[in-house]
Amino acid sequence: MKILFTGSNGFVGKNVIPILNEKGFEVSTLGSKHGDIVADLSKEIPRVSDRFDIVFHAAGKAHSIPGSLQDEEQFFKVNTHGTENLCKALELTPPKIFIFLSTVAVYGKETGENIDEEYSTLGTTPYAKSKLLAENYLINWSKQHNVKLFIFRPSLIAGPNPPGNLGDMINAINKGRYFNIGKGDALKSIFWVDDFAHLIELSPYKKAGIYNVCDSHPPTFKEIGDALAKKQNKRVLSIPFFIAKSLALFGDLLGSKAPINSLKLKKITKSLTFSNKRLIEEFGCTLTKSIDKF
Repeated sequence: MKILFTGSNGFVGKNVIPILNEKGFEVSTLGSKHGDIVADLSKEIPRVSDRFDIVFHAAGKAHSIPGSLQDEEQFFKVNTHGTENLCKALELTPPKIFIFLSTVAVYGKETGENIDEEYSTLGTTPYAKSKLLAENYLINWSKQHNVKLFIFRPSLIAGPNPPGNLGDMINAINKGRYFNIGKGDALKSIFWVDDFAHLIELSPYKKAGIYNVCDSHPPTFKEIGDALAKKQNKRVLSIPFFIAKSLALFGDLLGSKAPINSLKLKKITKSLTFSNKRLIEEFGCTLTKSIDKF
């Protein structure tokens, strides 16, 4: 089968494309600077002449906190307008299947457990709003062009050299600046990046729809920290919550350069997990614990 993979030079693309090639898929890539098709989706409609069986749209903007109105607008240019430009390029030769990499951020939850796809999409960040607008556009577009649409909403994506919060955590552990807080028993849903290849492979035979993408065994922050530290031959120490709270309040005064603030403390000490029941029931796959793959 022929696949067009956007965002091929990103974290997901670098890990998933080699697996798809091994499985025998014919993968073409689209990137803003490198790829079989070179185009900045936020600014232009790419030229797509081939017909693809599957489009996996992973190109997007994430892992940053906007510091200005221009930064906020960039999320919509890349995630929303970029998706629209890709769809316009595909209208003459629509694929059989379109898979969109969205995010659990659309739910707007900082804490909670077992959140499923029926939960209201209350996300207020530019990242969440831009992804949700892209989702809604794709739902209408796929109906108009008879395309089977999968919207994957992944939790924290783990894998080799990850970006974002997990990458920051690895760097902090390596520098001896990461500590477990209290018992470190807050739960966090994660998903191993390689498993996207398995879901892509199964998609032609499964029901289209919106799916939370995470494994069935959310680890605690302590388990994540200990697993990452073991890989680096490091040891993570623990500090009492009241000390972390004092450091977070001080971090609020320092601003973005602070290693911890009240928002980060909340994310570390409160559980945030998502239900993958719909994914497991429809795709019929058992996902290995992501924590065991660190």
